[in-house]
Amino acid sequence: MAYTIVGTGSALPSRSVTNDELSAFLDTSDEWIRTRTGIRERRVCTTESLDQLAEEASRRALADAGFDASELDLIVCSTTTGDHLMPAEACAVAERLGAACPAFDVSAACSGFVFALDVADGYLSRGRAVTALVLSAEKCSRIMDWTDRSTCVLFGDAAAAVVVRAGGESPLWCRLRTIPNVAALDVPGVAGTSPFDATAGMAPASALSMRGRSVYRFAVTEVVRELRQMEQATGIPLGQVDHFVLHQANERIVDAVVERLGLDPSRVVLNLAHTGNVSSACIPLALDGLARAGKLAEGQLVALVGFGAGLDVASTLLRWEAAPS
Repeated sequence: MAYTIVGTGSALPSRSVTNDELSAFLDTSDEWIRTRTGIRERRVCTTESLDQLAEEASRRALADAGFDASELDLIVCSTTTGDHLMPAEACAVAERLGAACPAFDVSAACSGFVFALDVADGYLSRGRAVTALVLSAEKCSRIMDWTDRSTCVLFGDAAAAVVVRAGGESPLWCRLRTIPNVAALDVPGVAGTSPFDATAGMAPASALSMRGRSVYRFAVTEVVRELRQMEQATGIPLGQVDHFVLHQANERIVDAVVERLGLDPSRVVLNLAHTGNVSSACIPLALDGLARAGKLAEGQLVALVGFGAGLDVASTLLRWEAAPS
């Protein structure tokens, strides 16, 4: 048994922060950020909680699918920046929606949505669930060092969700991998105040650090590897894939992948100019954008590829279908 995506939804904070605003307190400029990343602005939470964004995105996905929260059998949320260390962000969403089903989080950084989709597929395939909500909710602004111009200009906040139902052709391919490299992209955990922990006073702040060149090389190499392996394993030429939805980390990464594989740029989603990197929410946010723009047609092939801290990489190939009757 496989699954069909029957609804999509997303939510962004109301506050947009432009590159010019960042240059007011950072040694940077709009031109520097734009030419190196493709980002012009990003959305940042001011009054919104991540719980609120996640609820809004989930309600939109449910409305698009024509389902009530009471019909959900499972909620899986990808996040590394939840409003709670515990309970899971998925539990907060379940409470807000009025759902009464298993709800838990997965943490795979920017690859998290594809990981979460694969987890949900396992429940559907085993008959443990029929209808699942898979969402990604990220408040990256809370883990930024806002004095570090190399990282804080890249990220934003967002939530996006899909409703999946058992039955259908997808996935035609799915692979999850980890090439361990913790230091390349890291956010230290909460230090705590235990009087027995000799390391607590030496713990670094819980702010993101990134080795940009290492991450760039990893991203380009592994996304190209994933798509070539997908092509080989499925027998479906990349030229027949209608949409490539790659993690939106940096426009240069996407451009490099397009060039190396000879992809048609018009088939590759680029939306980071106005949202920045929203971690695991990038892929479902872009997918919702395609769906609501009417660009997803019955039978089209959609490739999703995520990459990020871990270092993790995850890919899947979907055939877009109408909801099963």
